[in-house]
Amino acid sequence: MIGWSRFQDYSMSSLRKDLVSGVIVGVIAIPLGMAFAIASGVKPEYGIYTTIVAGILISLFGGSRFQIGGPTGAFIPILFAIGAEYGYENLLIAGMMAGIILVLMGALRLGVLIKFIPKPVTIGFTAGIAVIIFTGQIASFLGLKGIERHEKFVDNMREIGRHLSTINLYSILTAAICLAVVLLAVRFAPKVPGSLIGLIVATVTAALFFSGKVTTIGSAYGDIPNTLPSFHFPVITWDRIGSLLRPAFLIAMLGAIESLLSAVVADGMSCSRHDSNRELIGQGIANIAAPLFGGIPATGAIARTATNIKSGAASPLSGVIHGVVVFLILLLFAPYASSIPLAAMSPILMVVAWNMSERKAFLHLLKTKTGDSLVLLITFLLTVFADLTAAVEVGLVLAVILFVKRMGEVHLVSKVLPDPESVKVGPHMVSEEHDCPQIGIYNVEGPLFFGAAYRFENTMPGAGPDQPRVVLLRMSKVPLMDTTGESNLAELVRHLESSGGKLLISCIQPQPLELLRKTGLYERIGASRFYDHTGEAINEALQTVSREQCIGCRHAAFRECAALSGYEEAQNRLGFKARSNPKVAR
Repeated sequence: MIGWSRFQDYSMSSLRKDLVSGVIVGVIAIPLGMAFAIASGVKPEYGIYTTIVAGILISLFGGSRFQIGGPTGAFIPILFAIGAEYGYENLLIAGMMAGIILVLMGALRLGVLIKFIPKPVTIGFTAGIAVIIFTGQIASFLGLKGIERHEKFVDNMREIGRHLSTINLYSILTAAICLAVVLLAVRFAPKVPGSLIGLIVATVTAALFFSGKVTTIGSAYGDIPNTLPSFHFPVITWDRIGSLLRPAFLIAMLGAIESLLSAVVADGMSCSRHDSNRELIGQGIANIAAPLFGGIPATGAIARTATNIKSGAASPLSGVIHGVVVFLILLLFAPYASSIPLAAMSPILMVVAWNMSERKAFLHLLKTKTGDSLVLLITFLLTVFADLTAAVEVGLVLAVILFVKRMGEVHLVSKVLPDPESVKVGPHMVSEEHDCPQIGIYNVEGPLFFGAAYRFENTMPGAGPDQPRVVLLRMSKVPLMDTTGESNLAELVRHLESSGGKLLISCIQPQPLELLRKTGLYERIGASRFYDHTGEAINEALQTVSREQCIGCRHAAFRECAALSGYEEAQNRLGFKARSNPKVAR
């Protein structure tokens, strides 16, 4: 399972590069891991455990050469909601179930399907998650007392409003110091781990000048142990599996999207190419194993992956080293982490939320004022004011409906008169004013599927005295047909058969032809009525219509011409120059 091919031509130079990048990313991952865990409603050490276990396994078994895995901001609202509703142990079980789902998705080679999730949906829920993360840190930034966290955005905002009178100026000062250091590091020293430096500076400042005035990790959660927890397999029952199936599926889908998106970013930065199915399997293995050590769900982390590449990583070993570095720091410096103020953690997550907000892409899509704008806005609002599950489900349904509507609008059926150059009926001039009512020729363009069925049905001639004797469908521009389109075609055949008419089809493409063969409609129409060239089909249609039918035709101009000049003269003078019929709805 481990992609040893990625270590071909590995050298001491590669090892040095991986060591440097692994140390840098490991140092960066520590404050993020703790911050994400706290925001998810669990103890900070669980974020560190996730960083170690999942980070190492994702690098070993994943399909991206430079992917760095661990806890991420995208999971915060989901994990907090699951933990609040089901409890911590059930959260671990949901994470394990999500891992199994991810492994199955990879084994079934479903990695490519994640790419088909519409961009308005991904941007909408990503922006919504960013808003939830950012606003969720306001209470810690301000040092508010007695805050009770809720699942709903509105409830949290009300909670903050009710406790504004408890603002702690020392907390604001601590948070401001950390934020200033982070922003300055990003601008003037991008290679320096700004979040870690900001955390250290803010913690030292608070300890020296106003010790005991701000809430710390230790006072809120207790001391952080300097060892990994013992192996623990949670108690799994069928009742738990049934109740956690939906949350597990949501974790798996979001984890798949985030990890593959991160892998794509890594491909672009490193000119490499990831294996999406193996990446899902690697993510699944990591999420199965991490809960056994108390870890929360993990996925590919875009910011840490980008830092890994920029730091010169040469192979997946850099990700393994990053996990080992976090473990060593846990062993050596865990007691000091208990002194970190919660106010110093909040600016780090606020910056993460700002960076992941997709604000430019969000505004760009919103300005288009199209159906995509509506999908984007609804997904965003549902993510913020309802929950991510509903947002993704509704967003996907709306996107599918929009796609079907657009494809239906692409479908076009127009009645035409044949090009005289394709029909050999004599040397006479062709009139542009008349066509033979005994023959109906239609251009069909675009996919003939359920979304376009109403257009096809409304345009085709129905049963009655005005129905053409022969209907010719030109289907060279129909790339796709589904069973609904086949059913509409079968209905047209039935109408024609009931009145003694017949259907001719020219230039049909392979997929519609194969479907007609599978359903039996091909045999019902008759193999001899399918033509490779429209001209041949038109000549067949002309031979089908008799002189007597033309003489008795309701079409006054054709009847008069046929009576005076004969059938062939009428054909030549009145019949067949291509033009659109303005009466046919497009």
